[in-house]
Amino acid sequence: MLRAIKSLYHLLMAIAANVYYGFPARKLTVIGVTGTDGKTTTTTLIYEILKKAKVNVSMVTSVHAVIAGKSYDTGFHVTTPDVWHVQKYLKEALDHGDTHFVLEMTSHGLAQYRVFGVPVAIAVLTNITHEHLDWHKTFDEYVKTKFMLLKQAKKVVINRDEDDIYNRALPLLLDKTMITYGLYRSAKVMPDTVTCTLPTIEFNKYNALAAIAVGQELGIDEKVINDAIEQFPGIKGRMEVVIDSPFTVIVDFAHTPNAIAKALSAAQLMTKKHIIHVFGSAGHRDHSKRPLMGAASEKYATQTILTEEDYRTENIDHINNEIQSGMSDTANVTRINDRKEAITAALKEANKGDVVIITGKGHEQSLCRGTTEYPWDDKTAVLSLMKELKLNKKK
Repeated sequence: MLRAIKSLYHLLMAIAANVYYGFPARKLTVIGVTGTDGKTTTTTLIYEILKKAKVNVSMVTSVHAVIAGKSYDTGFHVTTPDVWHVQKYLKEALDHGDTHFVLEMTSHGLAQYRVFGVPVAIAVLTNITHEHLDWHKTFDEYVKTKFMLLKQAKKVVINRDEDDIYNRALPLLLDKTMITYGLYRSAKVMPDTVTCTLPTIEFNKYNALAAIAVGQELGIDEKVINDAIEQFPGIKGRMEVVIDSPFTVIVDFAHTPNAIAKALSAAQLMTKKHIIHVFGSAGHRDHSKRPLMGAASEKYATQTILTEEDYRTENIDHINNEIQSGMSDTANVTRINDRKEAITAALKEANKGDVVIITGKGHEQSLCRGTTEYPWDDKTAVLSLMKELKLNKKK
């Protein structure tokens, strides 16, 4: 009952916000991007393609927003903005003369009507894997929420390699234009159908192919698309190499079992030596994913260091117990609750040619302990510790 009341409240707020700002999205070409992983990179790549094509465009992601020509960092624990901010941003973009808007859409944003009243010209679905079951309760409900975006779109760009999700989505797409992309199954947009050089990391290949599919559907010149993809510098906190010598240190936002597996498997391609993985899991969030995260870490990393990650008011040892429950008794795992101390230990442990990968925080600029947000940035911490420990001269 309480959830139904909250849902009605969000819907009423959405209607009010649309009316107040005059339904600005109706005069914009909106591209919506959803999925468990890859949303931010795909959204940004689409934006870069449009910008390279001299299209007036704005975007909102969980890392970075560009509205009416002004850039904003969104470094705290944010997803899709609330409906009043979404409508405000759309109105600012329209008043600025923008014609297109690329919007990262989370399952929470869809369920809480934050993008209600926004006609979507093209919807992109990157993938759907295990996440947010604390909110959605079951995987099926999570999938249904993600599919809300597909239902309201005229055209859908979908990952063909995600076979189960693709087959589930098919009945919804019969009356829509569907554009498939992928690496392995037959799809419209694949590595051998494009002329640009794709990123080397597999999951970034998927993100690039999704963005290329959107660019093609919007009629953008192939050379413009290729230039945007090849010149893309990457995103802060997404497989970001912070240090490359004497060992490599990577900061990544991965906080789901699938994302951790992909990030660590990518790290394996970067070294023939050891991978040291530092991570934790957010408090009062999906408990069921924690053992799967632990299993993924053990599978790909040589050594795992479990630590804090926004534990909020949940007991950090309980969180890490749940993560470790997915690991074998022989797993090489250490527990250091303080994140700075955990990163310090990883840096001290690393030798020439190793990879230290720190996941879970990525671009975020704070660390939640109890009910307080403390300033924190993984990249800044690594750079400071490397200097303090004089490890940049380590042979």
